[in-house]
Formats: sequence, structure tokens, C-alpha cells
Amino acid sequence: MSAKEKLAHTMEFPPDTEQPNVYPLSWPSKTRKMEEIWSAAQRETWDPEALPWDTFDPESYSWEEREAIAYWWTLLSVFDGSAPPVFAAAMIKTYEDHEEDPVRSCFFSVTRDEHNHEQVCRLAITKLLGSPGPLDHEPRSELGRKAQRNARWLYYNGGRYWNGYKTAVPKYSLAVLFSSFLMGEIAAATIFQQMAANSTEPVFTEAFRNIGRDEGRHMAICMSLMERDYPHLSEADKEVITKQIRAGYMFLSAVLFEPPEDFWDLPEDFISVQRECEEVARMAGFGVPTYEAKKENWRNAMLNLKGVLDKYDTPFPAIPEVGITGKEITDIEMEDIIPVF
Repeated sequence: MSAKEKLAHTMEFPPDTEQPNVYPLSWPSKTRKMEEIWSAAQRETWDPEALPWDTFDPESYSWEEREAIAYWWTLLSVFDGSAPPVFAAAMIKTYEDHEEDPVRSCFFSVTRDEHNHEQVCRLAITKLLGSPGPLDHEPRSELGRKAQRNARWLYYNGGRYWNGYKTAVPKYSLAVLFSSFLMGEIAAATIFQQMAANSTEPVFTEAFRNIGRDEGRHMAICMSLMERDYPHLSEADKEVITKQIRAGYMFLSAVLFEPPEDFWDLPEDFISVQRECEEVARMAGFGVPTYEAKKENWRNAMLNLKGVLDKYDTPFPAIPEVGITGKEITDIEMEDIIPVF
């Protein structure tokens, strides 16, 4: 048959559309909880530009303080800056897999939320540094110079993750992706609540409160989908999930705890520089949790996730860094991971 020959002239109905494909489109709705979450997302939408930025005066801080606080926002942007395209890819997958209409809508809402979070990073960094990005900034303090080198290495590692993610999403079922997403959301909801409580700047307090509320809603999305799909997991999917949880710990520790040196490709003084930036930021009134607080947060998040996986007889990996025993997973590479924040 020639490329120009019209099938409609030869048959009553068209052939089936080769899948995966976003067509044909229908709007099934079976999971009421997902409809409720989508409605909440519509009610709770917010505008980063409308936060009380007029109360924030960067010049009231020293340059070392400004660069230290901007470093934390830069660290967050490694994760939140990648989140909009990460969830956009996942949203496309929900259409290709002909998921329920409220599931597709919820993944759209997450993509929109994560764009808001990225924009908060933009606004904080550009106001603090007076530059379009942290790598465009000319450091004004010795700590700022070291922090910028840290940022360059963070973005380098993030680029390795993105290349792996693009390859991974078509390979895995949505049930596997949900476990990876849930890991980031459980921990994120906690850390942003703490940041809101401990930051002295009103604009940061309100931003963290909004972001934390979004992350809690994202967690509810993942939990609803897991309740729907996890009773039917295959043993092969369970093995992948166990490995992804370990990979997620290694990846997300960079923002939620400290990056494991044997997994992240970083300079020898990276962690000492990051600790110095965090201490300067804390002393300036920016609510970065202490090392011990971050460790306890991470441990609690892992235990909460373990409780979910135990319910569905899915092995949990050992997380010795925070004192959790489980299945030993050792063969993790940056290109293998799919968790997001």
C-alpha cells in the first residue's frame, strides 16, 4: 500500500492504533480518592510571584550569608529544577497507558506544582545573588567561591541522572514509578514543614508552607495508586522496587541528608563546604535542619515507606546509614535511578 493511499476508502472502520499512544482517548474514572486529590489541587494552587517578596531585603545580609542561603536553594534546584520535566514525562506515560482521567489530571497537577517549586528557587537565587543563575554569579566571598564549585558538581551529577531517567521511564510500569515518587514525597513533606517553622523570613516561611502542602498532596497521589496497584505486583516488579528504594536513598540524600561519596562524583571537600554553608545560613535565620535532625527525618521517612512496602510483601533494602536493616543492594549506578523530589 502506498503512503498516499487512503485506508478509509478500503474499510469501514480504521485499524487499531498501535500502542503505546495517547489515542484513542477516553475518560474512565474508577478511583474516587484520585478525583478528590485533583479537586484539592485545583483549590490549593498558588503563585510564587505573589509571595511576600516585598518583605525580603537581601542587602540586610552579608555576602557570605547571601551566598550560603543561595547555595541551599541551588542544592534544592538540582532536584526541583528537574522535577517539572520528570513529571511531565510521567504524565505523558499516563496518557500512553490510558490511565484513569483523574490519574492523568493528578500527574498534570504535580507537574504544575513542581514548576512552582522551581520558580521559588529561581526567585530566591536571583534576588539573593542578583544573577540569572548560581553559575552566572561572580562570588563575593571565599565561601561563595567554594559553594559555586559545589554547585557545578551538583549539576554535573544531576545531568547524569536525567539521562538515565529518560531511558528508564519507558521501561517501567507506573506501579514501579509510584514507589520511586513516593519516596521523595514522604521525605519532602517533612523537610519543608521544618523549614517553614525554622525560617525567620516571612517569604521563605510561606513558600515552604505551600511547597510542603503540595508535597503532602503528591504523597497522597502515590499512596492511592499503590493501594490500587500493589496487591497485583509481580515478583519481578517487587525486585525492581527494592532496588529503586535504595537508589532513591542514595540520590535524594544529597538534599535530605548528605550525598554518599561512593555514589555521587564530588570533590573531597564537598561535604565540609556544604556543612559550612548550612551553618552560616542557619545563623542568618534560614531554617536548614542540623545534621542530626536531617538524619532522624530520613530515618523516619524510610521507616514510613518500609511500612507501606511491608503491607504488600515487597522487600525493603538495607539503609545502614540511618540504621535500617533489610535486603542488601550494592549495584547502584546514577544512570539506573528514577526517584524524584
